[in-house]
Amino acid sequence: MPAMMKAAIFIEPGRIEIADKPVPAVGPNDALVRITTTTICGTDVHILKGEYPVAKGLTVGHEPVGVIEKLGSAVQGYTEGQRVIAGAICPNFNSYAAQDGLASQDGSYLVPQGLCGCHGFKATAGWRFGNLIDGTQAEYVLVPDAQGNLAPIPDGLSDEQVLMCPDIMSTGFKGAENANIRIGDTVVVFAQGPIGLCATAGARLLGASTIIGVDSNPHRLAIAKKMGADITLNYKECDVVDEIMKLTGGRGADSAIEALGLQATFESALRVIKPGGTLSSLGVYSGDLSIPLSAFAAGLGDHKIVTALCPGGKERMRRLMNVVASGRIDLGLMVTHQFKLVDIVQAYELFANQRDGVLKVAIKPH
Repeated sequence: MPAMMKAAIFIEPGRIEIADKPVPAVGPNDALVRITTTTICGTDVHILKGEYPVAKGLTVGHEPVGVIEKLGSAVQGYTEGQRVIAGAICPNFNSYAAQDGLASQDGSYLVPQGLCGCHGFKATAGWRFGNLIDGTQAEYVLVPDAQGNLAPIPDGLSDEQVLMCPDIMSTGFKGAENANIRIGDTVVVFAQGPIGLCATAGARLLGASTIIGVDSNPHRLAIAKKMGADITLNYKECDVVDEIMKLTGGRGADSAIEALGLQATFESALRVIKPGGTLSSLGVYSGDLSIPLSAFAAGLGDHKIVTALCPGGKERMRRLMNVVASGRIDLGLMVTHQFKLVDIVQAYELFANQRDGVLKVAIKPH
């Protein structure tokens, strides 16, 4: 094992670069994982743009697929050389929040006002990779609390098939789970990027009978159909709110999932749900939100607004990989481009600007 490794680090807003860093030392409860595949997330783009604050020199990325290189002395039930993933959220499961069933909020804290242009921006310590500790866009990553966070990859599944499980799939499915979907429901999913596509697939698995996917990108709308959308709407070609009200006979949708993080999509999602409907919010917002009086029925509409951060831990990862192994969903469709780690700056430029039909990129360090 080398003493040094290549890693993508945050330099300053607008700059993420490859640098040499020491390979992490392994503590008793840790595991060192040699990364075979990772990817870039929309949250990483927020970091790149300076919209979400991280320390200078931090290795970014939070979606690890790899092989156990070295195990800590206290970690049991795993073997070196085993293929594994770990969730983007890697809690230690010791906090009050984790033991209250909210492991993703394990040790939540506030960034001081002004660091990110927001007022008391809420962050969560359950999200550690590429946020509080060095992340996964590197040749190696140290997985803390490995006993609770490493999940073995089932035989026969490729890196690309499980690459969405640590974050995108877990997040999108949580959006569907939070939407209170019942069999026969009508669900609208605003934005058909990677998370929105996973929310669409999750809504189908939970029993929604009419799923409406909203986006402006024809390619993404076509993928949405493959992921389970029954109807797709291009917001550049129609008034989406009016169209959804027509499609539902004026009743409104049972649920709406907002997967972009903009005021416009949040507001539209609120306007299309029925009285008593649920708005499940997955977007990472970079500014204050406002709730229109009429859309919120002045607070009298029995609406529910639910937010989420993707669940992590080995049990969540096991369940997600079971879904992939069952053949009920093929997330390999979403991996549209592949780059070497040393070319990650070009990968960020492609992904951040949504060029060339990109959905997700596979980053291969070795």
